[in-house]
Amino acid sequence: MRENVMLACGDCKRRNYTATRNKKKQTARLELKKYCKFCRRHTLHREVK
Repeated sequence: MRENVMLACGDCKRRNYTATRNKKKQTARLELKKYCKFCRRHTLHREVK
């Protein structure tokens, strides 16, 4: 029961990455620190709809 989700940069709001998560086990939105090629630095990326 895994779901594909989009991750958007917290600073520039661009959708850079995709990830998968288990909807039943992890109910909160996914937050990862990833590299944004537009900001050219590591920023917090959050799950968006």
